[in-house]
Amino acid sequence: MIARPTDNLTTTKSEATRPVHVRSRKSLDQSPMLVFYELTQACDLVCAHCRACAQRQRDPNELDTAQSKRLIDQLSEFPIPPMLILTGGDPLKRSDIFELINYAVASGIYVSITPSATPLVNRDSIERLREAGISRMAISVDGADAATHDANRGVAGSFDHSMDVLRIARELGVETQINTTLLPANVDQIEAMGETFGKLDIALWSVFFLIPVGRATEMNRLNAEQCEDAFVRLHAQSSQQPFMLKTTEAPHYRRYVIQNTPKSEQKAPRGFTAAGINDGKGVMFVSHTGEIFPTGFLPLHCGDFPRQGIVDVYQNSPTFQMLRDTDRLEGKCGICSFRNVCGGSRARAFGVTGNPMAEEPDCNYIPPQPSPEGDRGKNGSQAG
Repeated sequence: MIARPTDNLTTTKSEATRPVHVRSRKSLDQSPMLVFYELTQACDLVCAHCRACAQRQRDPNELDTAQSKRLIDQLSEFPIPPMLILTGGDPLKRSDIFELINYAVASGIYVSITPSATPLVNRDSIERLREAGISRMAISVDGADAATHDANRGVAGSFDHSMDVLRIARELGVETQINTTLLPANVDQIEAMGETFGKLDIALWSVFFLIPVGRATEMNRLNAEQCEDAFVRLHAQSSQQPFMLKTTEAPHYRRYVIQNTPKSEQKAPRGFTAAGINDGKGVMFVSHTGEIFPTGFLPLHCGDFPRQGIVDVYQNSPTFQMLRDTDRLEGKCGICSFRNVCGGSRARAFGVTGNPMAEEPDCNYIPPQPSPEGDRGKNGSQAG
């Protein structure tokens, strides 16, 4: 996930001059921070954990250019317009990609993109992305070496190309971030990845924790103890490296950060979003055919664009409203004092149990029982 500056997230150098809208839990009921638009499911990689089960050819039922522009128009109808993340598949498979970026930027929308590390992303296309007005480009790197990364991405040479793309983007002045899916096969490389990425002048390292969806349903993920150990090591990297660090689909990292950050620094720990962003809470996903979901990792169908407007679906869909209501969390998440800043991954809860409001399966924190006075959620409210 690509981060946008908030009231409690340190900004990068280039973001420091951009207008920053304060985000609260109340504002997240009305406007997402991030809208992910899956332009296509076509992609030339065969990643083992692919959420989209990407394929070589484009789907003839994809939203066309005019429909995509209408989708972009609706972003401006939110009370606080969100950032648009163009994803896939590989968004560079769309011949109209530069036109759509230019259109969105001209509409006042910040746009980021997550291209696949294939020959389609090169000096020429990065220059065109820059000229179209892209705010940031995210490249996936799933290891500290080619053997680890290429095994996961399914294409030899992918690691080397990813490194080249990041260097070219730096030369051209395009802000970048690295997305890494943390797996048993690469978790021992956290420090090595941090050291390598720290030399690439990236703005953010976004570390994804596996959700059993798409091709990833057959993969092993980190267990709760391994997640907690990863948090310790990632938190150390967040203070040692020049980039910001955040987790995706591991909101319990926020709980770890709060517990291990001095109170005097809790107003703005690096890479921490205090508003409690979660699946359907500050995030919205629109598929290549216009289907609307809370996120790409939570396959709960909530509506269809263009038949339904994205503002109405985000604000009024019963599923979106349920996901934003922390009083409906179950199990230990329901009594946890950190539930408003964490809340557990709703996508993982659904993927493992079939219940999106079940407790986070991969968290080993045991919250104390609520006091008789009923101060449920007190610590989470104070922290967020």
